[in-house]
Amino acid sequence: MPNQDEEDQSASTTGPVKGDFIAPSEVADVDERADALPQQEEFWRPPTRFGSVPVEKEPLGWNRRKGFRKLYPAVYLPFQVVERVAFGHPDLEPNRLFWGDNLHVMRQLPSESTDLIYLDPPFFSGRQYNVIFGDQNELRSFSDIWEGGMPGYLIWLNARLYEMKRLLKKTGSIYVHLDWHASHYVKVEMDKIFGVSNLRNEIVWYYRRYTASSRMFQKLHDCILWYSKGSEWSFRDQYEPYSETAGKADSHYKQDETGKWFRWQKRKGQEPYKVFLKEDGKKVGDVWPLQHINASAAERIGYPTQKPEALLERIIQASSNEGDVVADFFTGGGTTAAVAQRLGRRWIACDQSRVAVAITADRLTRQVEEQTGKLFPVPDFTVEHWGVYETRRLADMPSQQFRAFVLKCFGAVDEEHQAGIHGMKGAVPVWVGEPNPKKGVTAQDVQDFANAIRKTLRYKQDNLRDGIMLAWAFRQDAMDAAERLRRLEQTDLNFIRLDQVRIDSLRFREHVSALSTDHADYENFLTFVQPPRVEVGHKRIAARTYRFDVSETVVMNAGAKIINVQWDFDYGKRFSSTPGYSFVRGAKKEPQLQAQYEFPTAGRKRIACKVQDDMGGEGLGTAEIEVS
Repeated sequence: MPNQDEEDQSASTTGPVKGDFIAPSEVADVDERADALPQQEEFWRPPTRFGSVPVEKEPLGWNRRKGFRKLYPAVYLPFQVVERVAFGHPDLEPNRLFWGDNLHVMRQLPSESTDLIYLDPPFFSGRQYNVIFGDQNELRSFSDIWEGGMPGYLIWLNARLYEMKRLLKKTGSIYVHLDWHASHYVKVEMDKIFGVSNLRNEIVWYYRRYTASSRMFQKLHDCILWYSKGSEWSFRDQYEPYSETAGKADSHYKQDETGKWFRWQKRKGQEPYKVFLKEDGKKVGDVWPLQHINASAAERIGYPTQKPEALLERIIQASSNEGDVVADFFTGGGTTAAVAQRLGRRWIACDQSRVAVAITADRLTRQVEEQTGKLFPVPDFTVEHWGVYETRRLADMPSQQFRAFVLKCFGAVDEEHQAGIHGMKGAVPVWVGEPNPKKGVTAQDVQDFANAIRKTLRYKQDNLRDGIMLAWAFRQDAMDAAERLRRLEQTDLNFIRLDQVRIDSLRFREHVSALSTDHADYENFLTFVQPPRVEVGHKRIAARTYRFDVSETVVMNAGAKIINVQWDFDYGKRFSSTPGYSFVRGAKKEPQLQAQYEFPTAGRKRIACKVQDDMGGEGLGTAEIEVS
C-alpha cells in the first residue's frame, strides 16, 4: 500500500487550456462504462432462508443499460475561459476553477486524472438553508435536489459520486462531508458505488457550540465518509499535540522540565517509571475535535457554511502528496482549493454559483499575494464557464475560434475542408457569422452560402437543399434574400432552404432542452449573459476615510438583480478584494452597494469594484482618488 513518503510516478493533469474555450472533443473518452459498479454479490446476497426478500444491490437512480445517463442525459458544451489569473509562472500548467453544473463539468474531464476529492455537498437539511447566494443557477439546481424527498436527494448525489469515482486515479480517495440528516443513507449508496470493502473510515468532526436549550442532546458533530477507489491508496499518519489536563494529578500526558512529553507506566511489583513519547505528537484517530471558524478568525470570509482550513489541511496531508491533483466540485468559499494551493498541490474546483466562483478566485489570488507566492512557484489558474457564456468575451474571439465555439454549442461538427461551409449538423451544412454582434448577416453572405451548398456532392447526388445560418443578428436584406431562395422551390430546381437562427435564441438551444427528462431540467443550459456596467462613486467623510457607492450600476441582463459586491481598495495588476469586503451583507442578508473604508496612508489610490448579478453577469468598475 503506497503512502505519502513514496513518490507518485504517474503524471497529473488538469486538462488542456487553449485560447478562450475548450471543446469537448479535446477531453478523454468519458463513456460511463469506464467504471462499472463493484462486484460484491456476497455482501448483497438475498437472505434465502427468509424467502423471496428483495435486496437493492445497485445505487438509487442506476439504470443497467444507461447508468445515470437515463435520468441525467449527457450535455457536451465547450468551456469558455473568461479569465486567467497570472502569478508569473506561465510555463506551469494552470489550475482550473469552473462555474457550471458539476455533473456535466465532470463528464468532460479525463478519467483517472485526480488523486483526492473532497466534497461538502448541500446537506439534506432544508432548501432555504442551502441557498446561499440566490443565483438563478443555484435556485434551479436546488429545486432538482429535493424533488421526491430523500430518494431524490440520493439520486442527485449518486450521479455525481459515480463521476467522481471515474475521475479518481486507482490509488485515489474521496471524502464526503455530511451531517446527521443523510450521512447513514449516503453511506449505503457509497457502499454500492465504491464497494463496501473500500470504506476506510467514518470520521467524526466534533466541535463546540454555544449551549442550546432543547428536549434532546445538542448536535455537535458532522460525519466525513472516506472511501478509496481500490485496494491501494495513499495515506500518511497525522499527529496532534499532547496536552495536560490542568490541575489533575492523573493526566495521561505530562511534560518534564526540558519540555519532553511522557506518561507514567506502572507494572505489577515495580515503581512507576517514565515512558517518553514521540516528538510528532499523538496519532490522530477517527474523532477530530476541531473548532468551527469564529467571528474574529483571520480566515473567515463571511461565507455561511465555510469550513475551517485545519479540517481540509488534515485531509489533504493525509491522502495526497505534493504535486497531486485535489478536486472539490462543491467549492463554496474555496477552502479546499486555498489549502491545496498552500500545501503545494494542484487543484480543480467547481461551483454552480457565480458568486461562489468569484469569491473563490478572489481568495486564491489574495492568498498568493499575501503568502504562498513567497514559498514556492504557484501556477496560474483559469476561470472557466460551462453553459452560461459571456457575450462580450465571445465578441473578442478570432473568427475561426468563435465559429468552432458556436458549432460545439449547436451540436454541430467542424467541416473545415468545404469552402464556405463551417460545419455539419447531421447531413445539413452550417454557416456561422462574425463574433461581433454589431455585424449582422448580409444578403451577400446568404448568396455565398447558398452557392457553397450547391457545390457539395450531397446537393448534386442526394438532392440536398437545406442549410442553417447561425449569427447574432440578420439584416433585413439577408432575411429577404433567404426568402427569395425559398420561393424558388415552386418554380426552379435551383432553390435552397436556409434556416436563419440567432445564437441567443431558444431555437439555438433546442438540442439541449430536448434532453430534459422528468428528473433533469436542461431548459436553462446554454445561455448568454452581459456584464453589469459598474459605476463607482465616492465621497470623503473624514481624514483618509471615504464612502464608496455602486448604486448607479446598470444591470444589462433582463430581469437580473445585483447579488454581490466585492471591493479592492488597493487595485493593482489583478483584482484582490480587501479583507472583509468580499461577501458583505446587510441585516436582511441583502448585498451592500455602499462601503466605507479608511486608508492607512494618504496619496493617489486606485479602487476597483466587482459586481455580480443573479443571471451570472460580472462587471468591474474602477476609480482613482487622491486620499487626503
